[in-house]
This record gives sequence, structure tokens and C-alpha cells, in this order.
Amino acid sequence: MLPTDYQPERYQELLNEKVATVLSDFKALDAPEPQIFPSPTDSFRMRAEFRVWHDGEDLDFVMFERERPRVAIKISAFPFGSEGIQSLLEPLRAVLQGNAILRIKLFQVEFLSTLSGECLVTLIYHRKLDEAWTQEATKVEQSLNIKLIGRSRGQKLVVSDDWVTETLQVNGRLFTYKQPEQAFIQPNATVNQEMLSWACAHAQNTDQDLLELYCGIGNFTIPLSKHYRRVLATEVSKVATRAAQDNSVLNGVSNVAFARLAAEEVTQALNGEREFHRLKSLEPPLYDYDLSTVFVDPPRSGLDEGTTRLCQKFNHILYISCNPLTLIDNLRSVRETHRIEALAFFDQFPYTRHLECGVSLIRRGSHESTH
Repeated sequence: MLPTDYQPERYQELLNEKVATVLSDFKALDAPEPQIFPSPTDSFRMRAEFRVWHDGEDLDFVMFERERPRVAIKISAFPFGSEGIQSLLEPLRAVLQGNAILRIKLFQVEFLSTLSGECLVTLIYHRKLDEAWTQEATKVEQSLNIKLIGRSRGQKLVVSDDWVTETLQVNGRLFTYKQPEQAFIQPNATVNQEMLSWACAHAQNTDQDLLELYCGIGNFTIPLSKHYRRVLATEVSKVATRAAQDNSVLNGVSNVAFARLAAEEVTQALNGEREFHRLKSLEPPLYDYDLSTVFVDPPRSGLDEGTTRLCQKFNHILYISCNPLTLIDNLRSVRETHRIEALAFFDQFPYTRHLECGVSLIRRGSHESTH
């Protein structure tokens, strides 16, 4: 998003337009009226990245127009960014401009911030970094009270930490998350809290177990664990799985087991088609789980055919989607066995056409309700 996309006076109008665009497709699936969760109109993005523009002695953060990708727009203000990012833009730019070691062949700057006030900055270079870089970066870390990482091809220098700690409130309860630089983080933390609260409100509060696919760093895993006897959470990324395990410990959660498997591999394991070495140390063992609910938060491509069929075996499906088109395509199959009990739209990306969706589905013929 460019600063020119910032139109707070049109926020509600733009949100209404994109809701109307997707709502007709959901109506065709007999979905109930959606709950709509708006975003703050500014200071909502916890991540941001800018290219670095060198012009003589000057250094600026820039973005490029979509229609004219060679036209650089200098970023002096970024109202979409969190308060932490906005307050850091000019002090960091000035420090980098005045430091010959840190500015040379600096290509891009990436920010990861939190509601709790931490900020991690990654400086990406087209040159090899050395001890002189580390010494200067350490001074900047201390003076600006941030965390710094330097990256170049095949190289990563971490001055102190390569993660931040976030605290989110879910239905009046606080949860703490370690968020690594390279892991996927929900970009709009305020709306993320709404998504977590909605998912927990539609959990079944059962003495049975939950299967979670694509668990990431445990964003949903940790709060949902309070509503089930046990949780089996799966994720293919090694960085995310490690963070999810750390977050489980941080929040005193003891009923979650993590397995580093792709969704397709989980399907094969549960169908008895294939054995996985990574499941042999699972405690409790896979056959001991009484899985009644599946929670999925897949990539934009949605669920593959095999995973969709797997989900249809569960009494209850909670589905968070970042792509309404693939969600609707999946629902056309799932509604053969399940009915849509609840629908929600989350405005993760204001001023864009993107809309995050949440769906709760109950097996047809089942009298169970999540309320």
C-alpha cells in the first residue's frame, strides 16, 4: 500500500464494497449473515518494508507505484504502519544516512513491530557484512532501543535477537508470543485479536481433541488449547514450529503436541497410508487422540483435495482463509457433509480488496453447537 491509498474518510465505504463483492458467493452456499470485524483506519500494520534510495549524500526510504514500477515515491510518513514503525522511520533514516558503514550498498529495510512496543529492523545489503558493521549496528540498537539484523547473500548477522515478543488480548485473557523475523505473522495485530476471539468463541469446549493444520508460530493454537482436552498442531516450517513450541512454554500450555508435517503428510498419516519418523516420538501417540475438531488456516491456494476430504471426517471444522475464492471453492465440497454455522469477515488489509474470512462448519445431522 502506498501513502496515496490512505483514505480514512472512505474507510467504511471501501469495507462495504469488498464485503458486498464476496457476500453473494457465500449466500449461494446458505451461509448465515456474517459478523464483520473492521480495522483501525491507521497504525494497523505491524510489518513494513521499504527499498532504500541513494542520491548523493541523501538516503531515503521509498516505495514504487504499481502502474509505474520505475517511479520511486519517497516515504516521509506511513500512516498504515504501527505507532512503533511511524515513530522510527525518520530517526532510523537519519542515522543510516549519517553512517558511512551502515549505509554503503544498503538495499532494503524491513520492520517487524508489536503492540507491546518492540521493534525489529532488518537491513538488507548488496555486500558482505563484517565486524565493523556489527559495531555500528550495536550502537544504533542501543540509541534507538530496537533490535537489528543485517542480511546479505548467504549471511545473517544478529546483533541481539532475531525475534520480538508480542502480547495479545483474547476475550479478556493475555497471551504472549515470540515472533521470529522469518516466520509468518498476522500483519494487523488488532484484527488478529478479533480473529482469535472469534475462533475461541466457536470452539466446542469439549473433552475431545483438536487437530490444527498450518499452525505457524501457534497464533491460534495457544488460545484454542484452552477449549480442548488435547491439541495436535502441525506445521511444515522448522522456524515456525520451534517458535510455536517456545510459545507453548511461554503461556504455560501443556496439552499441545507439535509435529513438523505438511498438511498432505498429516492426511496420509491419519488415513494410514504412510508412516512418518517424526510421528514416532509423538506423545501421546497418534492413535490415542480422539479428534473431533479440525482447525485450518491454509495459504492462499486453499486446501488440496485430499486435505478437504480429511476435514470432512470431523464433526466440526474451523476454517480461517486469506482468500475468499479458494475458500468458497473448498466450501462447495465441504457443504456436502457439513453446514455453515457461522461466518465472519475480518478486515486485515484496509484500503485493499483483500478480506480475511472465518467459517465454522458442523457435520450435517449433528446437533452439537459451538455456542
